[in-house]
Amino acid sequence: MFCNQCEQTSGGTGCVDVGVCGKDPDMQSLQETLLYGVKGMASYAHHARRLGKVDDEVSAFIEEALFATVTNVNFDLESLLEMVLECGKHNLRVMQLLDEGHTEKLGVPEPTEVYEGLKPGPGILITGHDMVDLADLLEQSAGQGVNVYTHGEMLPAHSYPKLKAHKHLVGHFGGPWQNQQYEFPQFSGPILATTNCVLIPWDSYKDRLFTTRLTAVPGGKRIKTNDFSEVIAMAKQCPPLTEKFVRTSTIGFHHSVIIGLADKIVGAVKAGDIKRFYLIGGCDGAETGRNYFTKLAASTPQESVILTLGCGKYRIRDADYGTVAGLPRLLDMGQCNDAYGAVQVALALADAFECGVNDLPLTIVLSWFEQKAVAVLLTLLHLGVKGIRLGPVAPAFITPNVFKILQDKFDLKLTEAEPPKELFELAAT
Repeated sequence: MFCNQCEQTSGGTGCVDVGVCGKDPDMQSLQETLLYGVKGMASYAHHARRLGKVDDEVSAFIEEALFATVTNVNFDLESLLEMVLECGKHNLRVMQLLDEGHTEKLGVPEPTEVYEGLKPGPGILITGHDMVDLADLLEQSAGQGVNVYTHGEMLPAHSYPKLKAHKHLVGHFGGPWQNQQYEFPQFSGPILATTNCVLIPWDSYKDRLFTTRLTAVPGGKRIKTNDFSEVIAMAKQCPPLTEKFVRTSTIGFHHSVIIGLADKIVGAVKAGDIKRFYLIGGCDGAETGRNYFTKLAASTPQESVILTLGCGKYRIRDADYGTVAGLPRLLDMGQCNDAYGAVQVALALADAFECGVNDLPLTIVLSWFEQKAVAVLLTLLHLGVKGIRLGPVAPAFITPNVFKILQDKFDLKLTEAEPPKELFELAAT
């Protein structure tokens, strides 16, 4: 193992064999947690900056956090934990900036029915997270006879008024990022990957895969500007798509939409029609154990509402959960960064019931995979949210001692082999 402190192989002269010179594994664990949290926050800040939204305090914290991990700066567990939670505070601000940037540029999301499948004719498939890239692609491809489809975390695009105003944004195709190597060969046109969550392509489609700016893969073509003329030209040359209807679905439950229904929701809770809220979502992966989230959603009582966001929603969105109190039981709030919206909904409900967030009949179960999920988790911990379940396994960089600190302070839990009965207990009216 390479030592971050003395810059030599672990076990070398003057180096304690723990990976971080002179420190114990718990210090290294907190340093890595901070680094991963900052990486996730920086990715959201990058998207916000492209929308014209910046905050000097956020930029300053990123510098300080990285400095705190430099050789011989911080050997104190308590102060480093404080900075880890501070990362959650600044990530909340970054997610707010990104939310404001999206709504100011694209309009406030609204409940929208989305066609899932393919339509005859030339098409472009866009995946990732970057709505600015999609807006540019739609403007440049307008009137070109080419349809545009979203994939993965781009699904929420259909709920933004200024994006769905483009009639050639015709639908959504496919599921989460880990299904790309199965789904992309089924799409005959070019594919545009705008951010992380892109897999190294198979030969069957790598010559049709384009990436933008920082995103790059072997065999693909990286576009360094916002000029997508080459993608549009290829769409016209590729074999046209054939019709494939999968279903329609309803998305677009932005926090402003849900908060706008607060009186109705509060009334339904007081009447006993809604007795519990579940937040089930996060960043998905392919390893075993993630069917936990599917089982949990399927077993939620009829008198409950499920909020979902991030690519973790693909574990639960295929079922029909029906309605409760005149509302769909499953409310898709958007991308992983829309965890900001979930926070706002929880705060609004707590205010309406004159209680704390931890006193609400609210269950939070998050799927964990990559750095953005770390940033979101740190935000929830910064806000003092307790009782979160995280899974399907603990992050590898979290030592048992650090996890115990989080358990003691925030009642953080790992998901079990099966969802326990306590998760389905209904609140008293």
